[in-house]
Amino acid sequence: MLKKILELLIVVIAVLFAGIQFVRPAKTNPLIDESRTIEARHQVPPQVGAILKRSCMDCHSHKTEWPWYSHVAPASWFLVEHVNEGRDELNFSDWASYDRDEAEHLLLNICRTVDNEVMPLPSYTPLHPSARLTREDVGILCAWTNEERRRLASTTLIKPADTVLPSAR
Repeated sequence: MLKKILELLIVVIAVLFAGIQFVRPAKTNPLIDESRTIEARHQVPPQVGAILKRSCMDCHSHKTEWPWYSHVAPASWFLVEHVNEGRDELNFSDWASYDRDEAEHLLLNICRTVDNEVMPLPSYTPLHPSARLTREDVGILCAWTNEERRRLASTTLIKPADTVLPSAR
């Protein structure tokens, strides 16, 4: 009797798993207008660009590389929601949508979030180990964001915020 119940439970779970595969969220990579990207608006050295590409762009740009498991529910639901939230918070592909104050604030937060090890998310790095940031990477990103904030402030009328230095860990 217990064996029959277990077999039925396995069949029900398998049918449910198969059924949820038909609920597919939209995985998008909108077209990119290169004149609106962060690279078009700021001086992004190759070393910084490489760090951003391997550690940030999957969730914070329209250049998401959708892995195989993004096609399997319920993982697909989590990933699409995560990418959409990431793009809403910060989108390197549509940097032109930010005014000077927003851009300055986002640059400041890039340094703060990587320095505090908030980004990349701990849930992302186990499947993307190359996205992990070293202390050297954090230093490079913070130096770059500080310089870009200074450059942005010198070409506009906004007040430059304090320089953020990466913490020693």
